[in-house]
Amino acid sequence: MLVAPIPESEPTRLATLRTLRILDTPPEERFDRLTRLARRLFDVPIALVSLIDENRQWFKSCAGLDAQETSRDISFCGHAIMHDDVFMIPDARTDTRFHDNPLVTGGPGIRFYAGQPLSIPNGTRLGTLCLIDTRPRELDTEQCGLLRDLAHIVEQEITAIELATVDELTLIANRRGFEALAQHALNVCKRMGRDASLLFFDLDDFKRINDTFGHAEGDRALTIFATALRESLRESDVIGRLGGDEFVALLTDAGDDDARHALDRLRDALAARDAETSRGYRIRFSVGQTRFEAERHASVIDLLASSDSKMYAHKAARKNGQER
Repeated sequence: MLVAPIPESEPTRLATLRTLRILDTPPEERFDRLTRLARRLFDVPIALVSLIDENRQWFKSCAGLDAQETSRDISFCGHAIMHDDVFMIPDARTDTRFHDNPLVTGGPGIRFYAGQPLSIPNGTRLGTLCLIDTRPRELDTEQCGLLRDLAHIVEQEITAIELATVDELTLIANRRGFEALAQHALNVCKRMGRDASLLFFDLDDFKRINDTFGHAEGDRALTIFATALRESLRESDVIGRLGGDEFVALLTDAGDDDARHALDRLRDALAARDAETSRGYRIRFSVGQTRFEAERHASVIDLLASSDSKMYAHKAARKNGQER
């Protein structure tokens, strides 16, 4: 049996999956009706919406199967998410990757498998819409197209869930999404004994931008700041917009020097944008930083509260000309 390889983007993929808060949720008709339809259209005994977690595949919808999850190392879907298109196994008994897999040699006795990866708009593959049969078979070109179409509908339903965790304007995490994703990252740092720092940003004179140049220009300033924030930090860092002109970033595996360098990069990026496109105003910010201490900060909420107060202190000091 061949265990599926781990995608290069696995940390980001898992963080995205958990931000959705879809794992271990009750069945939903919007997904169940699609697996029931897939069973009928393809005449298969089993159709699943499978999501690949760190050590398991969990079924958001499972038509024709009693199990709610299986181990990831024996999953067919773990292989499927490594592909862009339909991943098909006509007869698992004759495939060296699967012939001795427990799902083939035991229940449910898989012979045929076809899985279309499920992606969200940022390209992250979370799982599959898959078909399973206990007899060998193949899908023709038209049937593969139909499976893709059904999978696209599943993706639309997942995207609807994602929109509840993403800020529509800046396309970074909103408060709900940030808190969920940052808490997960914080738990990892705590378990591995790594440093972490939370930065709380507030744009300076943002009201003046709205009042002087209009709300459309204010939205543009928010988008520019979010883009500069994303480009100045690492992929492993978690960023979000809490609302209005307040932004946050959790820097993982980062000490004070790392946070200082990140802020320097952010200031440089904003200065470069100001120089490129003069809009009659500069995008500047106040920031509060709190270094994570497990004994003092039980959750990311504690870090937010501490950094929020420090940000206001920084803003007051800057108004008095005492700090950068």
